[in-house]
Amino acid sequence: MLKTAAALAMFAVHAAAWAQATPVGLWKTIDDETKKEKSLVRIVDGGGVLSGKIEKIIDPAKQNDVCEKCSDERKNKPIVGLTIIRNAKASGEDAATWTGGDILDPNNGKVYKLRLKPLDGGKELEVRGYIGPFYRNQTWIRVE
Repeated sequence: MLKTAAALAMFAVHAAAWAQATPVGLWKTIDDETKKEKSLVRIVDGGGVLSGKIEKIIDPAKQNDVCEKCSDERKNKPIVGLTIIRNAKASGEDAATWTGGDILDPNNGKVYKLRLKPLDGGKELEVRGYIGPFYRNQTWIRVE
């Protein structure tokens, strides 16, 4: 009985650590140019495929903004509630990296290929948007 309890406790600790090392959760986005907090994005797992929506915009003056520059079905949709991350999957090469999806920058309406990589035991998330050899990185901070 004691061995079973110890095994379950070890499994729970391992599962919690693994959960923190994934992009799933709530993240505070930080602008890579201004270094200011911009929004809260929740990343969820739907059958091994990650997506992320903006839950909150930090600047109260922008709470009712819409994605005017978007060119797909997100055009003129409210930024709060907007799906900006789509179709990311765990990389076969590196289980700690998620790729294959895309990310939308609501400021310019551009959609970029995406790479998500948890850092510092899952406390931070390196978010890379890229087109060909050109990319931008942001480091997001885990909220929960």
